[in-house]
Amino acid sequence: MSMPLGRAALFALLASAPAIAWAQPPEAVRVAVLDHPIARGDVLALADFTEDQRPAAQARMALPPRDCAGLEARRALPSGSIVMASDLMPQQLVRRGEPVMIRVVSGGLTISASGRALASGAKGEMVRVVTNTTSRTLDGIVDGTGSVRIVAP
Repeated sequence: MSMPLGRAALFALLASAPAIAWAQPPEAVRVAVLDHPIARGDVLALADFTEDQRPAAQARMALPPRDCAGLEARRALPSGSIVMASDLMPQQLVRRGEPVMIRVVSGGLTISASGRALASGAKGEMVRVVTNTTSRTLDGIVDGTGSVRIVAP
């Protein structure tokens, strides 16, 4: 049967124990951080990054600059921040409420009309649009800046 330790015995035991690993300062590693603030919706480029020393735990989720180039900021990012996958999204070529060119394609026939996007989308994503002339709502695929393609059967 063990006896409970008194305060003095417990203090002596803790004082003689080796240093605990988590009490050590974290190891610093070089990681890419933003050189300047990035606004929501801005497209990132390699020139937006610089290197800095950060704790390894923070650097674990960082994306390399080459993986960030060409992607759009999902939110405002302050200068010196580490960029993670959750901070970015594919570049939005069509934005909700903005005018778009709607192209209906059927075989070799193409019909174009102006319209308005009801949702934002990146290249290859499905978006809903409405035509200006007939107010008809259509689903299409983003195929360029301000351009949506409707594939007719």
